[in-house]
Amino acid sequence: MPLCLAAVLSACAPAPVRNPIAQWVPSPNFDARRPVLIVIHFTNEHSAAQALHTLRTANSGGPVSSHYLIGNDGHLYQLVADSERAWHAGSGHWGTITDVNSASIGIELDNDGDSPFTQVQIDSLLRLLADLTDRLRIPRTQIIGHEDLAPGRKDDPGPRFPWAQLAQAGFGLWPQGPLVDPPAGFDPWAALGLIGYPLDNRTATVHSFHHHFRGMDGDTLDDQDLRILYALSRQLGAGGGTMVTPAG
Repeated sequence: MPLCLAAVLSACAPAPVRNPIAQWVPSPNFDARRPVLIVIHFTNEHSAAQALHTLRTANSGGPVSSHYLIGNDGHLYQLVADSERAWHAGSGHWGTITDVNSASIGIELDNDGDSPFTQVQIDSLLRLLADLTDRLRIPRTQIIGHEDLAPGRKDDPGPRFPWAQLAQAGFGLWPQGPLVDPPAGFDPWAALGLIGYPLDNRTATVHSFHHHFRGMDGDTLDDQDLRILYALSRQLGAGGGTMVTPAG
């Protein structure tokens, strides 16, 4: 019986994809491709049930999905396997990562875009982030919002999202220590690019940066922005960088 069962399971297992123009000489020296980035979204819908429907069907904007959805009650749903490519990021880039869907895990939060995120929802997110970063070996600095990689096109998770609380738990890039004025000649645009932000539309980039690091709107850099950017650029220069290329 065990031999028969093994034979059946072997027959059901997918065969490796082989190029017909090459001789197949298999090597044991490989592993699965792993994501190197986590992208946080809000659903911009009115319930987890509505979001689950959208994430599992075609809709007016075409089919969309994410790996996880967290309800405002903290309930955690998984829709796509960690090893698979979910359709959550769309066009945009983060640092050297240009195909974000292929290099990331997408997490949707049940939120209409205007309401505060619930504490139980954030607690569930923190548990999920601990699991994903440990199990998939994703650097804990590599957690961003959808609008960070697509300034001007997306605005989630928005200025209400508690990035500082995530930072207190050890997740995401956040300025450490006292903020000081940068030296003469400091280039804030180079710092934004070093963090990972696209610079195609600088006004939109500042808007997304403000949502993430200031919890406010605005599309013009001020002195506090420069202090934050200087602190972050120093942290990245010390080896805490976020610009990681996809594994494999």
